[in-house]
Amino acid sequence: MGRKIKQNIFACRLGIPMALLCLFMHLSSHSQTPTPIQITGKVIDSETGEPLEYATLVLQSIRNPERVTGGLTDSIGQFNVETFPGQYNVRIEYISYKTYELKTQDFRASTNLGTIELQIDAQQLEEVEVIGERTTIELRLDKKIYNVGQDLTVRGGSVTDVLDNIPSVTVDVEGNISLRGNESVRILINGKPSALSGINPETLQQLPAETIEKVEVITNPSARYDAEGTGGIINIILKQGKNSGLNGSVNLFAGYPDNYGGALSLNLRREKFNFFINTTYRYRNAPGNALFEQENFNPDGTTASFQNEIRAYQRERNGFNNNFGFELFINPTTSITNSFVYRTSNGDNLVDVDFFNFDANGDPTVQRNRFTKEREDENDIQYSFNFAKKFNDKGHEIAIDYQYSTGSEVENAIINEIVLGENEKIPTEQTINDETQINQLVQMEYVLPFSEDKQSQFELGYRGTFNTFDTDFQFGIVEDGSLISDPNFSNRLIYTEYVNAAYVQLGRKFKHFNILGGLRMEASDIGIELVTTNEINNKTYVDWFPSIFIGYDFTDLDKINISFSRRLRRPRSRFINPFPSRSSNTNLFLGNPDLNPTYTNAFDLEYLKRWEKVTLTTSAYYNYSTGVFQFITLETGDFVEIENPDDPDNPVFVPIQVRTPINLATDTRYGMEFTTIYVPKRNWRFTLNFNVFNQQLRGDYTYTNSQEEEITQVFDADNLAWFTRFSAKIPLPGKVDFQANLFYRGPTENAQSLNKGILSTNLAFSKDVIKDKATLSLNVSDLFNSRKRRSETRTDNVFTYSEFQWRERQITLSFLYRFNQKKNQRNGNRRGNGNGEDFEFEGS
Repeated sequence: MGRKIKQNIFACRLGIPMALLCLFMHLSSHSQTPTPIQITGKVIDSETGEPLEYATLVLQSIRNPERVTGGLTDSIGQFNVETFPGQYNVRIEYISYKTYELKTQDFRASTNLGTIELQIDAQQLEEVEVIGERTTIELRLDKKIYNVGQDLTVRGGSVTDVLDNIPSVTVDVEGNISLRGNESVRILINGKPSALSGINPETLQQLPAETIEKVEVITNPSARYDAEGTGGIINIILKQGKNSGLNGSVNLFAGYPDNYGGALSLNLRREKFNFFINTTYRYRNAPGNALFEQENFNPDGTTASFQNEIRAYQRERNGFNNNFGFELFINPTTSITNSFVYRTSNGDNLVDVDFFNFDANGDPTVQRNRFTKEREDENDIQYSFNFAKKFNDKGHEIAIDYQYSTGSEVENAIINEIVLGENEKIPTEQTINDETQINQLVQMEYVLPFSEDKQSQFELGYRGTFNTFDTDFQFGIVEDGSLISDPNFSNRLIYTEYVNAAYVQLGRKFKHFNILGGLRMEASDIGIELVTTNEINNKTYVDWFPSIFIGYDFTDLDKINISFSRRLRRPRSRFINPFPSRSSNTNLFLGNPDLNPTYTNAFDLEYLKRWEKVTLTTSAYYNYSTGVFQFITLETGDFVEIENPDDPDNPVFVPIQVRTPINLATDTRYGMEFTTIYVPKRNWRFTLNFNVFNQQLRGDYTYTNSQEEEITQVFDADNLAWFTRFSAKIPLPGKVDFQANLFYRGPTENAQSLNKGILSTNLAFSKDVIKDKATLSLNVSDLFNSRKRRSETRTDNVFTYSEFQWRERQITLSFLYRFNQKKNQRNGNRRGNGNGEDFEFEGS
């Protein structure tokens, strides 16, 4: 066994109960003599010359060996540690490298140790688990970074499976992603909007989990990021090999219900270029189900009738995803990257709905069946160009990006309905939803460190996004094999969104303090055109989005940040598309083309503390939003008339309800969360995340139904919501790794609905085989088949209890084989060269 690697041994050794005393002693020491001095230097790889981020500098007092201090190197390999004059033994440690030592150094004044070269330790490289294999948290001034690590429960899974295991992030039963319970989340790929994000949430389920290197959770983004997303930004960083030569991996997986596929990852890196490719094929048949139990009331409050609606879903999907690129190193400071994405998927979605109607006494009246078979075809193409230039001064950089993507999605559904016991056949319905999008992005970012000590930083940037969404929806009756379109439900929507944005930021580090302030301007030009009805609505607005971040570093392992930013949420095509769904003809969903943006003022307070075996992050947050989107259920006043075979003179009338979004007045949200990671020893990890927030909705809405009745609904609601996630990873006998993830979301309530709690459990087992060149994994998603949304909704004349399960329990077996790679290959924690990551102010 290799020798034990010590990390963070310079942390306060008084223990958690004495943390406050330790902090007091640390702060008070600055007022005492002698005057502290600075020990500086830089650490690089002896072979490649690349800087080593997170290398550990240890200063051990010779006079008092129990007194140990030190620090970590930053993103360019530099360290700057404050200590008192005296004699020290110096060590510089980095995982999988030989330790560098200087004995009995006499430091009486600030000293620069120069550039220190570390050599690879072959024995450690074989035996030590590196940071790329573990889930870790990094707290930066304007974001948190989760290195995804070796999460066994997502083997053979997708990006949404990975996100559902990230602290602060939840994925609901329909695949919608939330951050701290807020669904207004901006999803970026490598720092930019991407075709991989797709038209709908299902698209991310086609991107395999194995392609992710890390996830950045940005709960309160700075001015350098898009103002879109009142809940924050999730930036998914994809893997790109940084090791010389040809290397890669092959991953095969299969599961039940039917779920199989494979992924190939290749990387060829030479001195002047880097070529990479990731190709994935996936087939999935995901069964789901839903239940609606509806009670209808007369105007006097007595029961008029009942209807039960039972749905069964079968979603069959074939998906192929290909991402490849070529990076050219013109010289050591300049690179050009071209990358391409091609993604295609197709499949059939089957929805089988049984309706059971009852009179006021609960006696059966009518039973009918509605069956939808939908063919869905989707294609996306994306080209990205990146130019990155680093100047002589460290951190002085410029990056230019251009991205063009186009996508299409066609849904063609045939809907048949029969009334049991009736001879007359109900006409066959057909819907065709043809969506296309063309997106272009132009971006420039410039970063300039300045001042004599290079502790100040200036940033300037521009981003232009030019997006067009074209949705052509047709609904009608099929006669003699032809579609007879119904103009009342058919239309074409063209939605354009042109946003020109510019930002400026200025940051400065004053010893332990970091400050970063910025201002972003976004000029939005929004066009909404309903072609068939010739309705045109243009909206233009210019908004200013300030942000400020203040951080204090007690040590490199003990930090606190406070921040403010202004954000907005623009309505997307799904929210503004006024075409009703037809899976059910009594429970409809349609968009609202008159939606306006939501604006949010966000405040965050975050704290990070690391001990030798424990990492703790806590935060408190407050958001105040105006014009918030809220989905409401409206009684249209219309009814579906169903002939009763047993009593033709008295047909059954079922009220039609519509679920649609509107702009409510205000939403005040405040809460707290904490995440702790405990690593008692190698290959053991326990993670606990808890989030609780209070939401206050204030506003009313008045509308007129089809019977010319004016309805006013009051949406004032107070809701206390919380969710928690626990993960445990431990080794079992036989060199088998075991991991269990438990997630529980507590009950929530809004003005109309009560949503009950949801519990889900995932398990996984993993074992290395073939001399550790391959890994065999078995994981079970939703072990108890309990991941269901259960709700109670009440309007004036209808009470509905509903259940919805997007995907039933999934079992997956995967086999991963690595060639010209070692399982513990060093990678991942160095910053890339022009790989599309946003620049960040490190403060040093």
